[in-house]
Amino acid sequence: MLQPDASRDVFHDAPAFLADYSLRAHHTFGFDVRARVACQIERETQLRAALQAAPFAALPRLVLGGGSNIVFTRDFDGLVLHIALRGRCVVAEDDDAWYVAAAAGENWHQFVCWTLAQRMPGLENLALIPGTVGAAPIQNIGAYGLEMGEYLFSLCALELATGRAFEFSAAACRLGYRDSFFKQEGRNRFVITSVKFRLPKAWTPRAGYADLERELAAQGRDVAPDAQAIFDAVVAVRCAKLPDPEVLGNAGSFFKNPVIEAAQFAALRAREPGLVSYPQADGRVKLAAGWLIDQCGWKGRALGPAAVHERQALVLVNRGGASGGQILALARAIQHDVAERFGVALEPEPVCL
Repeated sequence: MLQPDASRDVFHDAPAFLADYSLRAHHTFGFDVRARVACQIERETQLRAALQAAPFAALPRLVLGGGSNIVFTRDFDGLVLHIALRGRCVVAEDDDAWYVAAAAGENWHQFVCWTLAQRMPGLENLALIPGTVGAAPIQNIGAYGLEMGEYLFSLCALELATGRAFEFSAAACRLGYRDSFFKQEGRNRFVITSVKFRLPKAWTPRAGYADLERELAAQGRDVAPDAQAIFDAVVAVRCAKLPDPEVLGNAGSFFKNPVIEAAQFAALRAREPGLVSYPQADGRVKLAAGWLIDQCGWKGRALGPAAVHERQALVLVNRGGASGGQILALARAIQHDVAERFGVALEPEPVCL
């Protein structure tokens, strides 16, 4: 299901190249930006053809999935490759785990739903995260005590410069907190085509976050919750706190939760007794960026049409007519105030172009 059709002639499977193409519908902030050229990739043969297309060989290239983690500040003067590869399947099974794979263009949330429908739990804490399967390893998406990297087994990618296929083990992806090889040395070098996950059969619930505990209790499912109960709680919490990008343009959490040294945390906690924090295995401490922003008075505030969401201070929104530059100006103002009060630097999650 996930393999390219090698029998097709690449030159007869070329994608349609569209000039001066609007990207408004292809990213979640909804800015009115355009690409010099764009094409939709539905098969790997089309991707190879696009990479070999002589008229566009000298143009910068941008790989775009769901567009849920990008801030455009201007038009893109190059070739946009919109990845719409589809397919998902159970690859293998052993005594300890299931191995499932999905093409890069699959919607992430729908993939999570599918794994649960196959009675293969593990990804339920990552429900309703926007974007595609192919983007998930780049950002090492995470929520409610789980990072995608815990279940990543391997992935396949094509090198943009050569069209050569590579398989990366989970270790080779060098995943970190909202980080990976593909955001560092591999940035702008590869396009991910499919991702394989290992889902252990020895499943245990992860419901330690306060929001999940409250929601499970409200639903009467707080005693030994199953994967579906956690999935339902995650969806309910996210729907209550986060705006729908179809209604209010946003890129989800705009800032990473900062991780600081234990000594800095102790000094900060002495000044700020209510500081929300999460101890890390290496002795450092992760802070709740949303709490820091809220304490600086930014929740619900706006600079023109760019605003901080009134229910979640981590989310910056386009109230209508905002530009990427205005969103970044708001982000810089927030970063300044948090650094002034707490001595902590906030790092944006989205890629800014």
